[in-house]
Amino acid sequence: MTVKTSQDYIERLKNMRKNVYLKGERISRLDERLLPGINTICLTFDMAHNPEFKDLLTTTSHITGEKINRFCHICQSHEDLLKKQSMIRLLCYYTGGCIQRCMTKDALNALSVATKLVDIKYGTDYYDRFLKYLEHFQANDLVAACAQTDVKGDRIKRPKEQRDPDLYLHVIKKDDKGIVVRGAKAHASIAPHADEIIVFPTRALTEGENDWAVAFAIPADAEGLKIVARPHQRTQRIKLDAPIAKYGDISSIVIFDDTFIPWERVFLCGEVEFGRIYALLFALFHRHSYTGCKPALSDVLCGFAALISECNNIEGASHVREKLSEYVCLSELVYAAGVASAYFSTKAPPGTCVPDIGFVNVGRKLAGEHIYREFEILADLAGGLACTLPLEEDFCEAEMGPLLHKYIMRNPELSAEYVHRAFRAVEDILASDMTGLSQIGGLHGGGSPVMEMLMIMATYDVQKLKEIAKYLAGINKKLPRIERKDLIRPFW
Repeated sequence: MTVKTSQDYIERLKNMRKNVYLKGERISRLDERLLPGINTICLTFDMAHNPEFKDLLTTTSHITGEKINRFCHICQSHEDLLKKQSMIRLLCYYTGGCIQRCMTKDALNALSVATKLVDIKYGTDYYDRFLKYLEHFQANDLVAACAQTDVKGDRIKRPKEQRDPDLYLHVIKKDDKGIVVRGAKAHASIAPHADEIIVFPTRALTEGENDWAVAFAIPADAEGLKIVARPHQRTQRIKLDAPIAKYGDISSIVIFDDTFIPWERVFLCGEVEFGRIYALLFALFHRHSYTGCKPALSDVLCGFAALISECNNIEGASHVREKLSEYVCLSELVYAAGVASAYFSTKAPPGTCVPDIGFVNVGRKLAGEHIYREFEILADLAGGLACTLPLEEDFCEAEMGPLLHKYIMRNPELSAEYVHRAFRAVEDILASDMTGLSQIGGLHGGGSPVMEMLMIMATYDVQKLKEIAKYLAGINKKLPRIERKDLIRPFW
């Protein structure tokens, strides 16, 4: 069976070699401090077996014809891109935040295109290697983390100019069996929860940087691989159990300490001009995923803003409705950009459907620029109690509990428990460890707004727009026919 269960996934984690480090100790992947993030990944398996969502969470493999989890699928049509976006938005409603596993799908789709492009130019066999890897990946319904962002060292120096060459991951040895790499990748979401680590270059590379032009996949518990974890979770609950408290996220730095990669798992090695293509393709697919998850986060924040306004008995106030409308407009505009990018998608050489560059980057830029404003609105409506709420233990205590329930009351039509639950969840959103991750990840994840701006301006033909201006100004007598397809340039 190619669509595995969450228990299958848990069993795989249980059997992996211990190479995850947390607070100075080497830990099991099932350590209780990692469980909130694992619960999030488990949801992607459980929902695939829910009859109500099977059409969204499962599909047919284009290479085997088998039924597979959509997170392992290579998009073959604009409908596939739309379903991916819709799937991510739906799942984020259940977790209240990041669903994590989109990393898997985005890395696989990027590799499907990038490997083919190198083969076309150089006659290599990277794409065939990828197809064999993909078949193994789909058959086992694996979870992959994408390790792309190098630690980078001195930001004004290129990889080859660094005093320590390891500050960008690079190849240090090759033989007939494979390659050996050294370096580290930062901000690697879900690596402690993953079966596989897929590595991409982080930037465009130039002549003399061939050793840094490397892409590959490796089991997440491979020898020579060390994962330093940073869990992100919400408040532990005592009696007020709630779905939002069950789920979490995780970040990590992945260290490659002279790690061996067999050739069959190497997907780029030395073709320096393709460093940019690999980096941008993953970013493009991942930014399309953001047009699913970021609208979901806006929706969640909007829902809690409405809920807390109800608790404060101000839900009908005009300023509240105005603030809620900001969420709605942002959510729908970002989602619409993702839908448009799917509609205007193009087929890359291997048949993979690639989202439109312009709409994807516009949507992701818009989301990143407004993330702090979204949290500000909720904080404004919730007031200071979002971070000064007494601990749950005090609400449960025999003497103080009744007093706290008396003085938390606001809207007389709502019970004290109703209000307590609402504020406890808002505390999770605004004043927990997950808050910083949601905000900084919302700004920088998949590329900060300045990166989207650079991509937009690199691919949008402003010179053609000048032709319109010249015609309107009377400089040119004829307006050339200009359609949207003339303005956006694919980068392959």
